[in-house]
Amino acid sequence: MVIASTIAADSDALLHSTFASRYVRAPVPRFKMPEKSMPKEAAYQVINDELMLDGNPRLNLASFVTTWMEPECNDLIMASMNKNYVDMDEYPVTTELQNRCVNMIAHLLHAPVGDDETAIGVGTVGSSEAIMLAGLAFKRKWQNKRKAEGKPYDKPNIVTGANVQVCWEKFARYFEVELKEVKLTEGYYVMDPVKAVEMVDENTICVAAILGSTLTGEFEDVKLLNELLTKKNKETGWNTPIHVDAASGGFIAPFVCPDLLWDFRLPLVKSINVSGHKYGLVYAGVGWVIWRAKEDLPEELIFHINYLGSDQPTFTLNFSKGSSQIIAQYYQFIRLGFEGYKRVIENCMKNTRVLKEGLEKTGRFDIVSKDVGVPLVAFSFKDSSKYSVFDISENLRRFGWIIPAYTMPADAQHIAVLRVVVREDFSRSLAERLVSHIEQVLKEMDSLPVHVSTTTATVREELENTEGKKVVKKSEREMQEEITRYWRRLADGKRIGVC
Repeated sequence: MVIASTIAADSDALLHSTFASRYVRAPVPRFKMPEKSMPKEAAYQVINDELMLDGNPRLNLASFVTTWMEPECNDLIMASMNKNYVDMDEYPVTTELQNRCVNMIAHLLHAPVGDDETAIGVGTVGSSEAIMLAGLAFKRKWQNKRKAEGKPYDKPNIVTGANVQVCWEKFARYFEVELKEVKLTEGYYVMDPVKAVEMVDENTICVAAILGSTLTGEFEDVKLLNELLTKKNKETGWNTPIHVDAASGGFIAPFVCPDLLWDFRLPLVKSINVSGHKYGLVYAGVGWVIWRAKEDLPEELIFHINYLGSDQPTFTLNFSKGSSQIIAQYYQFIRLGFEGYKRVIENCMKNTRVLKEGLEKTGRFDIVSKDVGVPLVAFSFKDSSKYSVFDISENLRRFGWIIPAYTMPADAQHIAVLRVVVREDFSRSLAERLVSHIEQVLKEMDSLPVHVSTTTATVREELENTEGKKVVKKSEREMQEEITRYWRRLADGKRIGVC
């Protein structure tokens, strides 16, 4: 039997390689569908070989998105891959699981919902869709109010910090809402509540606060924002509400900062979005948006579907979508419970401290991120005269690490940082290994001659010599600002982060 199975395995391998090699001779068209079909084994091998060049998801420390789940949950996901979530009549149990998730999240965020009441919320494909839906609700409610008062309703705006994720810019552009951004300052990389409230006017549909900035992981002060906005609302009668973008922090604060006031315990917070595929611990493709009360979601935005004799309200931008991520979220909720989530997040925080302490011991970095916030470490060079964070990011790639380097938004563009996101599958041993690799890269780059073989040196040289003309020598701060502006141009204004 052993010999037979070995022969069979060898035959399968030979068949596999034969099919693959047969089709390697004729490259697979990149822009047009192939004229002829190929065996399934060859198609698999061709694609699998190409995918080998992708990065390792576990070492992708740029992303907040979950990269590991238990085998039992993987089995549930595969078993439900062929279920279309919108077919509520055919899959009523899946719809019920979504409703249970909404209720669980609403209670976690202290929504004023009784034990026997149904919370107002919906599952989405991520926080981007969730933010679009919340923004639409704010816009429509503001428009209805302005129409009733006989006032213009054609120039709505939202007040946010310049550190918001790009999905807020998408919402503003797609749905014709002005985005009023509070600029950042060096050392303060989140929205200033005082400045935000100063920017509020009668056309502001909401102020968007972030619980877990994409740039540094820091929690914005929603409590202070609520207090200042309440005072302004009393003075003006505008009743401007708050939305909390808790894509990253919504599944963190309830477990490790239970006394932090940021959620529906604050009366002006009318809606909150969270990402199930981040610290909700589900693979990419699920987000949630919860409203405080029924009156915060205008009825005209809701579509009603009748299935099995009962009314099922729906409010989404998508139609067809998979059910597997909803089912996976429910699995995590009942599998882990509050205690399990608390353990996971606490462990992430411990590993974050290990990484932070290791970086501090090198004496080369300033830690930009805060102790209270999303488990990540954002850090910048104390001295970037010889090379930059972009050089470190590039050199770490050879070890498999994917670590983003980026510059801050306006008005802190001259600050460039590296950011490491600590997820559930990023262990203490991996944190220690990463520190050792960073130290190795630093040692190697220190040994290089000045202005040799470093990206920063090349950029610096280009900036110091414009078309062969000698320019006035600039200070180190001015030169660093020039370098970071150069990198921003290369990045073409792209933001870091995934919703």
